[in-house]
Amino acid sequence: MKTTKTINFLTLFVFLLIQGCGEEPVPPPPAAVTPAYEGIIVAVGDSLTEGLGLEEEFAYPAVLERKLRDLGYPYQVVNAGISGETSSGTVARIKWILTLKPDIVILVIGANDGFRGIDPDLIKTNIQKIVKELKAQNVTVVLGAMQIVQNLGQNYTTAFEEIYPAVAQSETIILTPFFLNGVAANRKLNQADGIHPTADGYQVIVDNITPYVVEAIKIHHKK
Repeated sequence: MKTTKTINFLTLFVFLLIQGCGEEPVPPPPAAVTPAYEGIIVAVGDSLTEGLGLEEEFAYPAVLERKLRDLGYPYQVVNAGISGETSSGTVARIKWILTLKPDIVILVIGANDGFRGIDPDLIKTNIQKIVKELKAQNVTVVLGAMQIVQNLGQNYTTAFEEIYPAVAQSETIILTPFFLNGVAANRKLNQADGIHPTADGYQVIVDNITPYVVEAIKIHHKK
């Protein structure tokens, strides 16, 4: 009896062991998929680009990246905005910007120059320097037009506003309408300071500039 029980037990043990070894291994969970980008867009500017007062995901570069992906343009949009930046500051860091290997640069600069009453001729010269350096590295440039309030007088306001179409024409680059079009002076779309957009304000900005960015992408595709 004992021998029979021992044999039966061993038989059951071996059977279960064989069954266990024959089971298919559980596959590991799939690794997170890193999005494949077709190119790099670097958003260069001041606090309006940086998204002062908001989490980075609500600033326009992040919103633009999501919108472009939805439209079938998987481009990485890098936020290279610095609060307080002037056109002279951008000239000083243009070589660093180029280390980001941009295919396209969206340049929105000059507001802080205007607030400080910087000579429009200097602002124009600086923006032209920036654009020329970018173009020399085969970067497609989208220039965001800026305007300022008239507290410095009509002559200054007009001279400032004329900088952007003049540079765009002389350098043959893409020019957007006023970057804050539909947002400036709208309390619902600006933070408490009345200067920096809210998340909803940035959504309006992105809706406005997207056609110009898509135009730049199409130019990049042809290069």
